[in-house]
Amino acid sequence: MSGGPPSRESIPQACRPDHAVTSQFVGSLKCSLASGDEKAVTELLRTQIRHVDAIIELNNDDWMKEPSARIPPHVLLGLWTLEYTQELTTPLCITCAHGYTECARYLLHRRADANAAPGGRSPLHEACIGGHGDCVQLLLEYGANANKKSEDGLSPLHYCNTNGSLRCAELLLQHGAIVNQVTEDTQDTPLHVAAQLGLLSHAELYLVRGAMIDLKNQEGETPLSAACRGKGGDEDSYLEICRLLLKRGADPDTQDQQERRPLHHACREGKHKLVELLLAANVDVNATDYSGVLPLSCALQSAELHCDKKPQIIVRSLLNHGARCVCPEAFGKVLRYCSGLPEIIALLYNSYISLQVCSKWKQEISEEVIQTHQYFYTRFFSLSGSIRSLQHLCRFALRRHFGSRCHRLIPLLPIPKPIQDYLLLINEGSLL
Repeated sequence: MSGGPPSRESIPQACRPDHAVTSQFVGSLKCSLASGDEKAVTELLRTQIRHVDAIIELNNDDWMKEPSARIPPHVLLGLWTLEYTQELTTPLCITCAHGYTECARYLLHRRADANAAPGGRSPLHEACIGGHGDCVQLLLEYGANANKKSEDGLSPLHYCNTNGSLRCAELLLQHGAIVNQVTEDTQDTPLHVAAQLGLLSHAELYLVRGAMIDLKNQEGETPLSAACRGKGGDEDSYLEICRLLLKRGADPDTQDQQERRPLHHACREGKHKLVELLLAANVDVNATDYSGVLPLSCALQSAELHCDKKPQIIVRSLLNHGARCVCPEAFGKVLRYCSGLPEIIALLYNSYISLQVCSKWKQEISEEVIQTHQYFYTRFFSLSGSIRSLQHLCRFALRRHFGSRCHRLIPLLPIPKPIQDYLLLINEGSLL
């Protein structure tokens, strides 16, 4: 925003706290909190607060607040804003956020408001964020609202977003928390949150308590899609959640608003175990999203981002389940995305009956990659105009005959294991 700074009269009157950030009390309180000194915090809250529900200002960067304040340089340049940060809280919010149960009990016994939220979050929200089950139990016993939403539109259950918060979630549900309550902005249920973060025990709890398994959020994602797209935990956690959801009847081919399916997300995130699980559930391996993107394209576009996860396993699995290969005219684009992973280039090359290698494709590959994989690309570009071997032509004919059943039928053939591997494109980057 440009122009001159606003007049002081145009700034809304800020909330006046009982204890300002500049006070000696708040300074001492912040020091004690930073050092984790529970006794010092308790002593301060017992002896120096004005009343049990006093509003405490922990932070305020409003440069307009004091007439004598030094104006920041960005304001002098005309890059001013009406927004600033003011962090307000209460003694009960502070103690519950840090898990100081005895101090919270002291405040509640003196009738502290268990639902007060001057900073946007109530003591119950703060306790759930920290995974402090004893504080959650205490607050609920003193009448805290298990379904109260924060200023951000999240219920206490939505703040149970760590493995350590499982007991908090159990207590909330025992005291009437709505398991299918959605957030205001994204329409996520607690099951969506658990799936996004790889929280298996939370997901099991919510399903036992009646969570709707295919409920969609604002983006049209179900919990299964959320788990396939999740980035917070390890892949095994997401695998177990997806296995649980599928076992409970989740639709493996559900579409979001962009017509993306769980398989698209799993491929884009490089989660090969999830891809295998979804393929075993008979999903459509050639389903396109709204932009016409295939799961194989998702895997190729993100392959170098997930090179540590061996994305070639995903590409091979998709091809062995009948994925349509990239049209030959677009192979140069594939090199642009995947040139640093010759195993993938070899897989794709071996999935064609023949492919006319073009020397101009070298322009899509950086010099650094060429040097790193010099042997492979020297061999690759030497194939220009060459004829594929009879062995490869037989492999192609057999794979085309089996189609999407390659993964299932080839291992049943009475042939040696090395030949089965050859037919399944397990050849460690060989251009055969």
